[in-house]
Amino acid sequence: MGALQYSLVKPAVAQSSLTTIAQYMFWLMFRNVASDGLVFDDPVNTNPGHVSAPGCVLASPSWENTAHVNQDYVYNWTRDAAVVAIELAHGTLPTNQPLIDYVQFAQTCQNSGAAVGHFDLASFFIDGSPRPWSDQTDGPALQTLAILQLFSQLDAATQAVANAVIAANLDFLQGAYQGETVNLWEEEYGASFFARAVQLQCFQAITANTLGIPVPGWLSTAIPWLQNALETHWNGQYYQSLLPVPTDPNRAPYDPNIDIVIAAIYGAVAVTDTKMLATAARLRSQWDDSTSQFYYPINGADQARGIGPLLGRYPGDKYDGDNDQPVDDHPWAISTCNFAELYYRLANEITAARTIPLDANSTEFFKQVGINASTTPAAAATALQSAGDQMLRAIVSHSDHLELSEQFDAWTGYQKSVSDLSWSYASFLSAVRAR
Repeated sequence: MGALQYSLVKPAVAQSSLTTIAQYMFWLMFRNVASDGLVFDDPVNTNPGHVSAPGCVLASPSWENTAHVNQDYVYNWTRDAAVVAIELAHGTLPTNQPLIDYVQFAQTCQNSGAAVGHFDLASFFIDGSPRPWSDQTDGPALQTLAILQLFSQLDAATQAVANAVIAANLDFLQGAYQGETVNLWEEEYGASFFARAVQLQCFQAITANTLGIPVPGWLSTAIPWLQNALETHWNGQYYQSLLPVPTDPNRAPYDPNIDIVIAAIYGAVAVTDTKMLATAARLRSQWDDSTSQFYYPINGADQARGIGPLLGRYPGDKYDGDNDQPVDDHPWAISTCNFAELYYRLANEITAARTIPLDANSTEFFKQVGINASTTPAAAATALQSAGDQMLRAIVSHSDHLELSEQFDAWTGYQKSVSDLSWSYASFLSAVRAR
């Protein structure tokens, strides 16, 4: 027998608690959060002094000089930083300094974006200066939701900064929530289901807050407007991610799109919404059904092992993550973890309400995990939790010693695209918290 090689060792998934694994992944994610003691050089702007500011959240430490990867993720995305900050707020930090840094850096980016006429600029250099990128109106809403969750852990001085950041975000959103935006995947422009859902969640959270944060009067009009707008995305079979529906042949069809499920995780879409569940059923089947043209072969191998399936972004996705040439799509950690969280949240709702939201729209969704009209609520909750566990165990099994990249190869399951994606870790942590 040869010498033990740690590069060949895989975690004993069945013997590892998902909660224990999440505790480790928390610190893997934390490596991407800049501080006074952890400073990153800017690999793009190498002039002296261009380093990370405390509170910057690197989307990933991967950049264009990394072998086999030409994607540069050494930037702070408002969206990615917000979902990481939410997990920091729920984590076991020894000090609140990272939360203070996040709020202060958020204001730095907010001010620098506004100074160049792009308040909702989605991505910034790691020193907080504006990066030439697209405007995305989900960012201010997600940032506000993150700050609300960590607000009570801030000192008085930083709470004042947080109040200012929230007020500026709401001022912007007042004029933006009825408009169009670049979507979650930064590929299309239109009325985004995801952006509308997180804006609605933001407005509802502000309205219900007990932190002393002022509630603008216009929210009473904006909330029902967004609720009605979300309903217009239903086409009778599933929620459409963008209106008008994208027609780019390089990305068609664009639905069913996983951002509908992500909207239920970070936005104001109820996990018991049977229209959303109808959409979720179609999402799972297009990558888990062996007769589908979008089927991931790795899901067949994983099924034999009692784990999975892994899920992607949308049918026909051509973003490979490793090169710029059109290729067949691959599963994403974010997509899979958020879907697992949907199962967990729905199990919790069924347990609390003692009823299953089963109707013509949701029948297929529940059938996929063995639930029908004769299933008791308790048995349904157990089946949903088991389905979520199987997805997260696939994530662990295909991880690189628990480190998570952006994607997994659809055939082999090996990780691909940029390494150590902050959002991948955050989505895993969020799912385990929901569990």
